[in-house]
Amino acid sequence: MRSAPIVLRHLSLCLAAAALAGLLVLVQAELLAGLLSGRHAEAVWAVLAGVVAVRAALGWGQSAAAARTASAVKNGLRARLAARLARPGAAARSEERSGELVALSGRGLDALDAYLTGYLPAAAVAAVVPLAVLIRLAGADWTSALVVLVTLPLIPLFGALVGMHTKATTERQLREMTRLGGHFLDVVRGLPTLRAFGRVRHQAEVIGRMADGHRTATMRALRVAFLSSLVLELAASLSLALVAVPVGLRLMSGTLDLSTALLVLLLAPEAYLP
Repeated sequence: MRSAPIVLRHLSLCLAAAALAGLLVLVQAELLAGLLSGRHAEAVWAVLAGVVAVRAALGWGQSAAAARTASAVKNGLRARLAARLARPGAAARSEERSGELVALSGRGLDALDAYLTGYLPAAAVAAVVPLAVLIRLAGADWTSALVVLVTLPLIPLFGALVGMHTKATTERQLREMTRLGGHFLDVVRGLPTLRAFGRVRHQAEVIGRMADGHRTATMRALRVAFLSSLVLELAASLSLALVAVPVGLRLMSGTLDLSTALLVLLLAPEAYLP
């Protein structure tokens, strides 16, 4: 944030877009519930289509702005990294950290894409939309709002538990990548010497073993990443079931009207989705 002010502007844009998205989610659910229950006239379909179009345009605009921000931030950081390495005396220090610098200037900076285009917008939406949905659910059906309020923290809780395990796995993968990058760079630098002493084939085998270790660490990290998706989706699905089943039973018993039931069923997934 301090080194790249454009990131702060990007975060402000994400928060503004998330606030507008939260409002549009509520409007869309209200209109759709009214149309499906027969409370609204057919002409409201055009208004609903307009709301959906605005949401789609908002998402596209936010993605485009995030991509531009990510490109600008990466270019700026690469320029700063190159300027730092060009300083007097930096060459000796960079020799000791060649693998780390190779990983940082390549895959390390490329990893900012996911942070700027994925994490920051998602964090902004998660801070605004669930709260807006909860407030509207409390006004429509306080029982469903209470269920959502109790089950909603389970998702970040399970996410944190899985993330603690993912952190160690990802750090192991990063160490393997750093070792591989540094060794490969040293081999390229010393290639004439290796050819003179006939050690090229041996170093090729060493790089192959290191690459295989990096592949194994990467696959282990991917398995944990897929596990986290499974855990979070399962928690969200079970939470939605705790909302949907009582709503269906109350609707059949006549203690809940159709319009309110539809509104709850349309809004509840939007609370868990971010």
